[in-house]
Amino acid sequence: MYDIVIIGAGPAGLSAAIYALRAGKSALVLDEKGYGGQIVNTPEVENYPGIKQVSGIEFAANLYEQAKSLGAEVKTERVTGVADADSSVKIVNTGSGFYECKAVIIATGAKNRVLGFDGEVRLTGSGVSYCATCDGNFFRGRDVAVIGGGNTALEDAEVLSGIANKVYLVHRRDAFRGDQSTVNRLRAKENLEMVLDSVPVKVVGDMMVAGLEVSNVKTGESRVLDVQGIFVAAGQVPDNKDFENVAELDLAGYVAASEDCLTKTPGVFTAGDCRTKKVRQLTTAAADGAVAALAASEYINQLG
Repeated sequence: MYDIVIIGAGPAGLSAAIYALRAGKSALVLDEKGYGGQIVNTPEVENYPGIKQVSGIEFAANLYEQAKSLGAEVKTERVTGVADADSSVKIVNTGSGFYECKAVIIATGAKNRVLGFDGEVRLTGSGVSYCATCDGNFFRGRDVAVIGGGNTALEDAEVLSGIANKVYLVHRRDAFRGDQSTVNRLRAKENLEMVLDSVPVKVVGDMMVAGLEVSNVKTGESRVLDVQGIFVAAGQVPDNKDFENVAELDLAGYVAASEDCLTKTPGVFTAGDCRTKKVRQLTTAAADGAVAALAASEYINQLG
């Protein structure tokens, strides 16, 4: 019997474990892929307050060691669902058994939507990125491409236009899904070129990005963009289907919860990128973990 079972060992889940343990609660953290989450794919983190520069792997390892030193148990198991959620003793089912607990924190994160063009996955972290806010400064004064047509892609292109030498905005249609006001601002930028009706075909380069080949969906013509960075802005995909019985999901599959991290079920909380929110960053994940853990601890205290 644990006080709190945390589903997900990324920054939100491990931060939740730290705060739960400091509140005097026992905590078990479960993750099917081990600890770290998406941050381990980031070569350098430069936007976390108080830490000037650290690799994603080192940040995750430090967080893991901190949680372990306080007494957290971290196990590599896939959680398949939560049963008896309305009871004072909740059951967290995994592929190899189950765990009993008084409170649950869902911190499953979200995965970047991978488009699947040649070289995208192979060169992730070596010029291919899914976060302009995180990695944009690495390409200061260089040429980059942004792929996507929604608000995320438009906002990324706008941010990068103030950092990079030139920005190519690649979109498979001739019109954008994002806000027209942002599109109008982008059209006025001298260092931004819109590459419309085009899809990415392959990354040029063996060890690092040296270009991006795109193909026009109407003419079939190919073109190589001379870029050193590629930002894929096709959105993220949450993995919360197994918890729809205990938490309300929005249309995109994110857990419906505001800043209090409460779900519709008493004793079930959520934290990090898996919940409905506008900003998904390392700092907001850690903040969610703290809020959810303290709320879960308060809930347990009220049980008596």
